[in-house]
Amino acid sequence: MALRLVTKRFLFASRMRLSALRLVPLSALGTGHRSYASADFKRNGSFVMNAFTGHMETSEVFPYPEVLNEEQKENMRLLIEPTYKFFEEVNDAARNDVEEQVPPEIMKSLQELGAFGLQVPIELGGVGLTNTQYARLVEVVGGYDLAVGIALGAHQSIGFKGITLFGTKEQREKYLPQLASGEKIAAFCLTESSSGSDASSIRSKAILSDDGKHYILNGSKIWISNGGIAEVMTVFAQTPGKDAKTGEVKDKISAFIVERGFGGVTSGPPEKKMGIKASNTAEVFYDNVHIPVQNLLGKEGEGFKVAMNILNNGRFGMAAALSGTMKKLIERAVQHVTTRVQFGNKLEVYGDVQEKLARMAMMQYVTESIAYLLSGNMDRGCTEFQLEAAISKVYASEAAWEVVDECIQLHGGMGFMKAAGLERVMRDMRIFRIFEGSNDILRLFVSLTGLQYAGSHLRALERDLKGFKMDVLMSEGVKRTKRMVGARIVPSIAGQVHADLASQAEQLSSALGDFGASCESLLLTHRKDIINQQFLLKRLSTACIDLYGMAAVLSRASKALSKGVPTAAHEKALTVTFCQQAEERIRRNLGSLRSASHLKVDASMATIAKEICKHGGAVPTHPLD
Repeated sequence: MALRLVTKRFLFASRMRLSALRLVPLSALGTGHRSYASADFKRNGSFVMNAFTGHMETSEVFPYPEVLNEEQKENMRLLIEPTYKFFEEVNDAARNDVEEQVPPEIMKSLQELGAFGLQVPIELGGVGLTNTQYARLVEVVGGYDLAVGIALGAHQSIGFKGITLFGTKEQREKYLPQLASGEKIAAFCLTESSSGSDASSIRSKAILSDDGKHYILNGSKIWISNGGIAEVMTVFAQTPGKDAKTGEVKDKISAFIVERGFGGVTSGPPEKKMGIKASNTAEVFYDNVHIPVQNLLGKEGEGFKVAMNILNNGRFGMAAALSGTMKKLIERAVQHVTTRVQFGNKLEVYGDVQEKLARMAMMQYVTESIAYLLSGNMDRGCTEFQLEAAISKVYASEAAWEVVDECIQLHGGMGFMKAAGLERVMRDMRIFRIFEGSNDILRLFVSLTGLQYAGSHLRALERDLKGFKMDVLMSEGVKRTKRMVGARIVPSIAGQVHADLASQAEQLSSALGDFGASCESLLLTHRKDIINQQFLLKRLSTACIDLYGMAAVLSRASKALSKGVPTAAHEKALTVTFCQQAEERIRRNLGSLRSASHLKVDASMATIAKEICKHGGAVPTHPLD
């Protein structure tokens, strides 16, 4: 009787509240993600996207993907050994940093290793690696020299990635062989002085010539990796086009394959940077560059889609590379604390040191688990992974920064010295939270894209309520009744994880249910204004990142325990500890979304920031005045 009464109340309240829900389109944010506004709500396979609706979608998480056959594993092993040897014996990261370049002989050696065309098909002159194989190799590179990693990544992970994803047969056959060999270097040219994270505001313009044979490109790009040495560039520019509905001429972004040899392409001197000094970064200028119409990449006006797909497809590589960096840093830290004696004991016996090492190991394990979960899903043909890719970049770059910071701290004054080599890694590391989508923007992207998806689910629910679809009505009524009485609303996934991790599976299910409820509450409370609630959106995305991290390590550790691998017990310990801490952070972040005291602090922070900006700096009167 009580259930029936609560369900009736739910039906009435939901119809009243959902009828008021109208979400702002994501285009207002500039994410480029398509809207889910079809009459019938259809779920995709994304774990993260569905978490925003309170639904546990496990098809792309459990079991942990195994996508390499024995031949692919053997081929990968054959490539890894010479890569390790090259970075151990040939490449000198410290020298590259001082000279602020990757020396010509190193570039030649990388060409001989096939490092410039790792994912280009064999028939087009490349190595033909899968995403997972590629991730394993860039993990090695990340452990030794991030600047070389950027040079290689800017070339193939984003530089000519658009040709592999959107190129015509003719474009692929013309450009990929010479790019795969390293004969020509590629660059990805999007950023301009007026359009840092706001890619839609670029000003470079390409206008179709009167004879219709060329686009004439004018403009400039800044901070372009490989910008001073690239011969082939993926360039984004505004192109005027007529709106099909209104007939009005509007500028839309289009993507082009531009060769330096077309003429009118020049580069500025290499930029002086904090880190990744060996990688070439330069401004690129385009002065009446005549681009053949056949070099349009994708369709006219769809350049933003091209750019976002390139970035989404490349982010897993960053997580893999930084996983390798963290591994090396942990090795360095362990070498130090197991030999350094202070106060009569080796550093390794002190609790503060042990906590640092454990946190470093957990962050590396989570990063690595996410990287190969993502690459495995990509190799399996999954398509809705943009949120998982964004999370992989955010988590990896922030975790790696913490790991290098703690590694230096463990070394004490020695870590601050240039000779230790750690300061170079820290300088190199700083850029990863900024480029290829700043972490601040990606956090908003994760929250708003997920909420858009959840909003579509709620609108579909509203239609079902109006249509009195009883199966949906009862299902939603029971779910909300359970929520009101504190019962679990997300089905257990204990059957999908190893028995030793059943408790952690329950933690994930419970936290995900609360996450979905928080998302619904935010949507119904703020409606269109949700896009302006950045204090809340940041905390929501942080909770979401922890959810995905929990799922990734649960899946990976379950695989290790089931197979009985030698490190299974250690992986279990990492997973149990991370899940405990992650769940606590999730509860704290979700609780803050509705906490009056937290909301009051948010308002105070906004006021303080406005006063600082108005004052032009710090406001308080000096204590000596």
